[in-house]
Amino acid sequence: MQNILFGVSYLGTNYAGWQKQDNALSIQEVIENAFEQICNKKVEIFASGRTDAGVHAYEQCFNAQVNFQPVSKLPQALNSKLPQDIRILWAKPVGNDFHARFSAHKKTYIYRLSTQEIESPFDSFLTTYVPHNLNFKAMQQACEHFLGEHNFKSFCSAHTTAKDFIRTIYSLNINKTDNVYEFEICGNGFLYNMVRIIVGTLVEVGRGKIKPEQIADIFAKQDRKFAGKTMPAKALILKKVDY
Repeated sequence: MQNILFGVSYLGTNYAGWQKQDNALSIQEVIENAFEQICNKKVEIFASGRTDAGVHAYEQCFNAQVNFQPVSKLPQALNSKLPQDIRILWAKPVGNDFHARFSAHKKTYIYRLSTQEIESPFDSFLTTYVPHNLNFKAMQQACEHFLGEHNFKSFCSAHTTAKDFIRTIYSLNINKTDNVYEFEICGNGFLYNMVRIIVGTLVEVGRGKIKPEQIADIFAKQDRKFAGKTMPAKALILKKVDY
């Protein structure tokens, strides 16, 4: 048996998130079923983290103990058993002590939103429509307040089971093309709904509902109700995981 690290890309639209569930179809379940078909045995996979229902990934990572040779043929074999909206990108052997979640150093997410007057049908699955004009400069100024190590209790779901709310954000940038905004955030880890709430808060800054300098006060309150709304899952994409 070898410990193998995989890269996988998926559209999360048709799934109830990454993690296996009793009464809904998950991405983990679909991939493990593909492993069982090619390995003739059950294989448990361990991801870098869970993505929620409807969230996508350009490159999620997971590891598994697998007996299959050659390793270079694993993506092709698995893809032959997977639906088109889940694709294994690559596979490579790693040390036995490697774990896709605990060995990760940082993750990068993208969130896309549009303020176009008429929402494009081509963007409807990967972009959230916001029917407001946004102050781009104010949102950029607010981004600076998220950088570094903070207690993110105000910026995660009130239903989280996390005990530790300290996370470090390495970068947070907004790229704007016409009326489409792309938020890219990189950190050492993210709490439940954290990215979507940060973006929701930045949208409130763009609308003039929150001033950039008020972000520090929201951190200090450590209370979810003072941050912006949780943005829809459909526009959130896990871009990459770094080890």
